[in-house]
Amino acid sequence: MTVSFEPLRRIIDGLVHSSVADEPLLAARHRAFIAAHLAVGLGVLMLFPIWLALAGRPSFASAVAFGWLAAPLPIAGFLSRTGRYGEAHLLSAVALAGLVVWAGMLTGGLGSPALVLLAIVPAEAALSGSRRITLASIAISVCALAGLALVALAGLLPAPMAGPVSFAPILVAAAILYGAGLALRIELVQRVAEGAARDGEARYRILADNTAELITRHNGSGAVEFASPAARAMLGCSPAELIGHGLFDRVHVADRPNYLHALSEVDRTGEPRQVEFRLRRTAGDDAAGFVWAEMRCRPALDAAQGTRSVVAVLRDVTASRSQRDAFAEAQSSADQANQSKVQFLAHMSHELRTPLNAIIGFSEILQRELFGKFEMARHRDYIRLIHSTGEHLLQVVNSVLDMSKIEAGKFDVVAAPFPVVPVIDGALDMMAQQIAGRGIKLVRRIDRDLPEIVADRRACRQILLNLLSNAAKFTEAGGTVTVSATLEQGELVIEVRDTGIGIAANDLPRIGTPFVQADACAERRGEGTGLGVSVVKGLVALQGGTFALESETGRGTRAIVRLPIRPARHAAAPFIRPAGTVFEERERRRA
Repeated sequence: MTVSFEPLRRIIDGLVHSSVADEPLLAARHRAFIAAHLAVGLGVLMLFPIWLALAGRPSFASAVAFGWLAAPLPIAGFLSRTGRYGEAHLLSAVALAGLVVWAGMLTGGLGSPALVLLAIVPAEAALSGSRRITLASIAISVCALAGLALVALAGLLPAPMAGPVSFAPILVAAAILYGAGLALRIELVQRVAEGAARDGEARYRILADNTAELITRHNGSGAVEFASPAARAMLGCSPAELIGHGLFDRVHVADRPNYLHALSEVDRTGEPRQVEFRLRRTAGDDAAGFVWAEMRCRPALDAAQGTRSVVAVLRDVTASRSQRDAFAEAQSSADQANQSKVQFLAHMSHELRTPLNAIIGFSEILQRELFGKFEMARHRDYIRLIHSTGEHLLQVVNSVLDMSKIEAGKFDVVAAPFPVVPVIDGALDMMAQQIAGRGIKLVRRIDRDLPEIVADRRACRQILLNLLSNAAKFTEAGGTVTVSATLEQGELVIEVRDTGIGIAANDLPRIGTPFVQADACAERRGEGTGLGVSVVKGLVALQGGTFALESETGRGTRAIVRLPIRPARHAAAPFIRPAGTVFEERERRRA
């Protein structure tokens, strides 16, 4: 018949404190301590009736001795309830030393066989894994022996116990039992520790052998103590070649200060560090150039030896660094090209504006017939076409220049408090004749109690003019353009709604991109450049506002501009927004 100890094992496991449930080695120490102390305490309680039957009624001294022998029971309960392993060992050392002193006083003083048990006190404390507890237990044993000697020298020892059964054999048996339990505890803890070490080493070996990153461990001087097999794939050498200063010798001379500084800072501060440097790679016996490596290092504490080392993980970042350098170079080239574009447009706009202003000015003079009447009506039509075409070209030049300035971050927005209603009225009055000339009705719905707004007056006026111009261009005769301005939740909301040809749903996402127009009405495409909405979006964004466009083919378009009355970043005094970054970068940061 096979005897199963599984129920007993489950009972002992249930007494282990929950704080060490996830630590196999600590749980094994607790389990062994509790089991041994329960066995000794319960064994003493079971022997007590036998002692009574053989020796009769116990004396006070023997009763105290048996009480000392049963002390392991409450000590085991203390550890089970609190999980304080070190304090439990100290209590056990005090209880055992006290028992030895008491038994020694009753069985012959310094010649008592009970003193053998004093050797068990520091031996048991060594299982705690703490040097402090072990030294304290040695001190307790020495103090107990010294106390017994002082009592003996003072002649205060009581008379030896007398009775039908000698107490000395029981003490020897107890010592043997206690020593056997101690040996079993040592064997159990050692077996669990070796198993945990093997499992941990196997897990770490699997990780080190199968990871693509090179893992190294460095001592306090930076020398490599361990290198993973990934050294072959990354550097073309064996891990043994990196031990000692082998890794340092492969670091590019210019990068060695950064490499050593990162390791020393981790060892000094205990904080992780990250650094990039070049490592020489070899192919056979020949050098194969350098690879860029990213090293992330952090401190690692060896609990067994009490020493601290540095663990580093090195990853080959040559490809990503090449991409980063290529991107930086492309970005620099793009910035230079953008700067050249801005300069080109600025020069071109100046060169174009001069003749266009002359064309527009002289065509106006001819239209007024100040120097004589035209003989034919066709001549008047030609002059009118020349004037309107010149104005259109001038508007295109201005829009292109504004758009290029916005994209390059060169459009300075000067914000200051101003009444917004007169600005809106002025823009409407400026466009009223053009809108009426197309046979379109202009409806104004302006809240006359609007407060002052902190913004750029010129930019706000340009926003309105562009939106009104777009609405007039793409609205047929007989249509309506409605402009409203209200205050909603601390924001100025300007809405320009028309009943024109509208924009198809698939074209809406593209509206606002420079030189992109909708395809809703092919015959009207020539009237615009696709820059109006782009300029509006840029000017609104520069002032911290938002712009939205809603439209439906054949049912008109609704443009909504929201500007903060007084943005949080703006003070009451005028300010100039700094320039120098591209418009897309501003949009991304603001989002």
